[in-house]
Amino acid sequence: MEPRWVVKRKIEICGNVDFVSAHRHRATTKLPDGVVAKSTWKTKMRFPNNTILSAVVALATSGILPCGSAAHERTSATPAEPLRVFSLPGATLTQLRRDIAAGKMSDPALQQLRKDADGALAQEPLSVTQKSEAPPSGDKHDYMSQAPYWWPDPAKSNGLPYIRRDGETNPDIERLPDHKNLSRLISTTHTLALAYFLLGDEKCAARASELLRVWFLDPETRMTPNLQYAQSVPGRNTGRGIGLIETRGVFRLVDTVGLLRDSKAWSKKDQEGMENWCGKFLDWMLESENGKDEAAAKNNHGTYYDVQIASLALFTGRVDLARNVLETARTKRLAAQIAPDGKQPLELARTKALGYSTMNLAGLCELALLGEKTGVDLWNYQTSDGRSVRKALDFLIPYVAGEKKWPYKQIVDYKPNEISPILILAATKYKQPGYGELALKVDPDVARNIEVLPFRTLRGKN
Repeated sequence: MEPRWVVKRKIEICGNVDFVSAHRHRATTKLPDGVVAKSTWKTKMRFPNNTILSAVVALATSGILPCGSAAHERTSATPAEPLRVFSLPGATLTQLRRDIAAGKMSDPALQQLRKDADGALAQEPLSVTQKSEAPPSGDKHDYMSQAPYWWPDPAKSNGLPYIRRDGETNPDIERLPDHKNLSRLISTTHTLALAYFLLGDEKCAARASELLRVWFLDPETRMTPNLQYAQSVPGRNTGRGIGLIETRGVFRLVDTVGLLRDSKAWSKKDQEGMENWCGKFLDWMLESENGKDEAAAKNNHGTYYDVQIASLALFTGRVDLARNVLETARTKRLAAQIAPDGKQPLELARTKALGYSTMNLAGLCELALLGEKTGVDLWNYQTSDGRSVRKALDFLIPYVAGEKKWPYKQIVDYKPNEISPILILAATKYKQPGYGELALKVDPDVARNIEVLPFRTLRGKN
């Protein structure tokens, strides 16, 4: 029996041709790969003749429709639906999984993944309720952190209000563990989910699922979906919009959930719970004063605000919101943040200028990856005077390669692994192997980075 796709979805598709009134419609066609597609829909639509089925199948198989909004059934050994990730190349990951299972794939990154996963399996559950100090609300379920670059004022007996020393981290922030614990949670579960998906290790899926449930879903330990008390400054405030930068890794979180989809350990209830939590967090980011402040930020904070909004919007099925954010990013982020010569002036003003320039560039690249899911091309967007993602990268390359001395402040050592994943991405997106060669030259360990393996695989096919 040949494989079949069955797509059932109430949708509205608009075009510029004849109106078709509300009816129950059925259609069957054979796709180029031999798959028989059957579609049933009931709605009012406008659509060009003979194109509605292809539109339905394209939407359902693109990963754009939210989980649960399209039901797919395929009688084959492959997953019932395309892998639903937004930053990683899902089709490439799925092929890698097949090749690994068939013994056709061997790579240092896979060996490192196995080692990292073994360590991650030992991670005990983490929760915002584990902190000893309660936030101003009195509820330990509320996330709380202290601004890293603010210190006691030596001129004041009580040190208040704190004063800013850019780039110098106050070790007292460690007394509030929420930021470090959330970062560890996202990193650990992402590693475990990749190990489950690529290596077929259900133990990894089970531990990742447990960790996610404790932090986000279990009533006794879950985090309230807001950052009202993030990056507070003693003597000045109890939290700031700037604190939203501490969840910039949310794009990995939603991909982690996508990687766990077929696991026995990740239930439909878990999926619904995560989508509900992320939906509430997205609403808070859009509607709160802290969220609005961060949306207005003109530097890396604004970039990573957009990364979070687009990621959460795609994950929760708000595709129009994600597309709008990504389209607006052309002018609001790329054109506004990058000079015609590739400099990022607002990042160059920092005391860790090379690090922040790289960090913001990484965020812009993340927006470009998300843009691929909505048909928004940020990789090749360029203003009339030459501002672009690639120009920003090319500006940094002589300094990263050691050809020129960095002329701006950089008060801490710069680590090449900050830019090597970007170079691997650039080699793929711009079909320029020189970027990948430089990545390996400045950071040989990038060959063991599991997150860039799919892009290295894609580069090899160009």
